[in-house]
Amino acid sequence: MQDYSKTELLNFKNLKVGNEKAFEYFFNKYYSHILGFCIQFIYDKPKSAGITQDAFLNLWLNKEKIEKVNGIESFLYTFAKSKCLNAIRHNQVKERYKSKILNKKERELDFDILNSMNFDTLAISELEDLISKTIKNLPEKTRVIFLKKRFDNKKNQDIANELNVTVKTVEAHMTKALKILRLSLSEYLPVILVTIIFSDY
Repeated sequence: MQDYSKTELLNFKNLKVGNEKAFEYFFNKYYSHILGFCIQFIYDKPKSAGITQDAFLNLWLNKEKIEKVNGIESFLYTFAKSKCLNAIRHNQVKERYKSKILNKKERELDFDILNSMNFDTLAISELEDLISKTIKNLPEKTRVIFLKKRFDNKKNQDIANELNVTVKTVEAHMTKALKILRLSLSEYLPVILVTIIFSDY
């Protein structure tokens, strides 16, 4: 049985009551492990980064349900494994990664799944609604530029050409949009998660 330090136990206690520094402690401790696990499982780094981000988001939303310190690691790996399996089942990975590898990884990483935890998707839905409403309420030109950048994956120069504005104008509107989104989510999520969620925008 693993012994946990006073720092670990204190951070766990603080995490459960919503302390962002405590969340950041566990984020820094486990992020690279979860990301590495996902990469080995689905061989796709961008997709693995997305799954890892989602795992920590769900940890934050379900923090009150974690009963023991070791439950954090188990929760993260369980979530990541489930998402990786879904990705494989939906043929979202390259053809060469077949069931033999999948079964081997499942045996090796057979963590104690938290059966006693009933994961509530309501919090995720509320978060998605908040993001959608915030985007909808952006000033018109800011919203248009943000959507072209974020959802159409267009470059700043292309957006500038389409809208007949300068690249600096596009950048200014993106900065404005991100500032509004971060402010809107700041009371809902830890700063570190908000930063990561919008890091690629």
